[in-house]
Amino acid sequence: MAHPAVDKFGALVIRQLRDNSIDHFDRLAAQQLKTPALLDIQSRLSELPADVQALVRDCVVSCVDTGLHDFLFGLVESHDADDGIAVIVDGTNIADASDGLHGEQFTDDGWIARFGAFDENGVARGG
Repeated sequence: MAHPAVDKFGALVIRQLRDNSIDHFDRLAAQQLKTPALLDIQSRLSELPADVQALVRDCVVSCVDTGLHDFLFGLVESHDADDGIAVIVDGTNIADASDGLHGEQFTDDGWIARFGAFDENGVARGG
């Protein structure tokens, strides 16, 4: 069982970073965003064939997951090097409380599985 502080941080990261990023792409692809700066990208995305849009989405999911992994690994490295960078949740340094912070998002009982609106492949749960 993961430390409660680690899970609290993981839930935040998965929901606010991973889920919101994947949802943002889905909303772009569906042309649902009204922000003027996004209208052109939505239009260009909508012109792509469905298989290319699916490939782009897969790339987005992969990039978000890799970025999250590398960020978490950087936190662990910073902790191990005593660089002065730490994430403290409820008084607990999460790098101290985890045996591999950068792996917490993966596995059948990891953060993605427990807290995510999308599964490890970026597929919406229940959809």
